[in-house]
Amino acid sequence: MELVAPLIGFDWTFVMVLVTFFVLYLIVKKFFFEKIHDFMQAREQKVIDQFDNAAEAERQAEAHLAEYTDKLEGIEVERRGIVKDARSLAEKRAEQIIFEAHEEAARIIKQAENEIERERAVFADSMRDQVAMLAVYAAEKIIEKELDEKDQLSLIDGIIGQDGGEAWRH
Repeated sequence: MELVAPLIGFDWTFVMVLVTFFVLYLIVKKFFFEKIHDFMQAREQKVIDQFDNAAEAERQAEAHLAEYTDKLEGIEVERRGIVKDARSLAEKRAEQIIFEAHEEAARIIKQAENEIERERAVFADSMRDQVAMLAVYAAEKIIEKELDEKDQLSLIDGIIGQDGGEAWRH
């Protein structure tokens, strides 16, 4: 029969290992556990603070985003107002320019009509004078041939005697 050795045997070596382990545990606990524990707590607090800072930064970023969005909307409204005012001003200026152009055109047309009327009057006067000269000249020629001196004098006296007659007013 074979003897089977127990898996864990109880002997003095085992006791010494346990005592050594316990002494090492106390030394490590005394000098290192507290430092490691403090380090771990500091690290944990640092991570928590970083998460808090990140959350605060995200909150601030969202606040800034909302603020900038509001500002952009305000700028957009202002831009639309400026464009509307500029368009309105341009339309008024265009209407004014068109009105002034119509007035200038009417003034030029009136001036041209007046000039045409004046030229007509000058031309009519000139024609009247020429027709009158031709009529006088023709009358002289007719009178010279048909009337003698006595008849000419009576004709002239008759014409002069019509003082203020309708024939002399035009």
